[in-house]
Amino acid sequence: MSGTGVNSGMGRVGLVPAGERIRSQNEIAMAINKKLPQFNDARIFATQEQTIAVGIGSRGALPVQFVLQNLDFDKIAEVLPKFLEEARKDPTFQNVDANLKFNKPEIRLTIDRLKAKDLGLSTTDIAGTIQAAFSGRRLAYFIMNGQQYQVIGQVERGERSKPADISKLYVRNNRGENIPLSAVVNMAEESGPPTLYHYNRYKSATISASLVEGKTVGDGVLAMQAIASRLLDETFQTSLSGPSRDYQESSSNTSFAFGLALLLVYLVLAGQFESFTDPFIIMITVPLALAGALLSLYMFDLTINIFSQIGMIMLIGLVTKNGILIVEFANQKREHEGLSRMEAVVESATQRLRPILMTSLATAFGALPIALSLGAAATSRVPLGVVIVGGLTFSLILTLFVIPAVYTFISPKLNKKSEEQKMVEEMAVM
Repeated sequence: MSGTGVNSGMGRVGLVPAGERIRSQNEIAMAINKKLPQFNDARIFATQEQTIAVGIGSRGALPVQFVLQNLDFDKIAEVLPKFLEEARKDPTFQNVDANLKFNKPEIRLTIDRLKAKDLGLSTTDIAGTIQAAFSGRRLAYFIMNGQQYQVIGQVERGERSKPADISKLYVRNNRGENIPLSAVVNMAEESGPPTLYHYNRYKSATISASLVEGKTVGDGVLAMQAIASRLLDETFQTSLSGPSRDYQESSSNTSFAFGLALLLVYLVLAGQFESFTDPFIIMITVPLALAGALLSLYMFDLTINIFSQIGMIMLIGLVTKNGILIVEFANQKREHEGLSRMEAVVESATQRLRPILMTSLATAFGALPIALSLGAAATSRVPLGVVIVGGLTFSLILTLFVIPAVYTFISPKLNKKSEEQKMVEEMAVM
């Protein structure tokens, strides 16, 4: 058990091994969250620890964390209840909460400076009296029976347990008179936050929420941004924290990695084939594989996450070899046997069918255990396996038809070589 205040806490519940239960961890958490709203005395929700948590405070945090930032704390206090109300109405979320809570009772003392000056008192005298009575300040040490003890300045417990006890104090003015504290101090009881939070040097409040079944972190972030656009003015800054920030950073990083992988593969193929057209024909296999990957995710009711994105990056290298086998063999047929583009690519697709099937199926079967979620804690990697198997299978079927068709239309014409040039090349090789 752990907690961040006197009225909040967190407990970790361990589950029996997956083979000894009939429901997954996600199904158990969803079932618990559906039953918790019936308890009105406290706000309770179940969260799941992320498989990958790179940010500080990401473990055990709610998936959506949206940070409101402003230099004026009063503006945050004014807009926060409205923001929470809108978020709780949104069908994307459940169990919406905020870290900034105005539930700590406190007494605010205001000194009447003009009256205090007339009575011969200074603010230092008043503050010193209150501090001496209630702060428990250490005044000195004394030794008794070989032990050292502290001398604490403080009134007795019975005289400092209620807010009204403050008004019982007296302050000595510069004329030696005892003035009751209630004559120069006004007391007001109010509620304030137990902790003031800052984010990027701004005063802040973090809105946290769990998602309803079928919604992703991306859906939650978009919903939070839509609420912010309706309620916040230009003085506010917003940011993401916890799992939401991890999601944003991983999405941007994988998008950059995907684009870089496409560019790198294209440049390598351009150097290998000494052409900018043949690599384009080969790269047609990539959108075919991505279409198969997205279709597979949809069929198995999975989402696009960090694992499925990694799988899509892997597909760039895995599926282009099918196009390489067809295009390279077709170019050789045209160059050495003088076949037309149609004849060369049809013969190439026919003769290279066996190696394409062997390599594609071997890779797909290698990723099948990941897609089937065999072994403990393997469920989070299911999208990776599904993307690889689905993308390879889908591209395998279409590559044999799409690549020859594209090759027929946009493949460049080869320069016919004279017999003398061919003989010179063959002698050079010998």
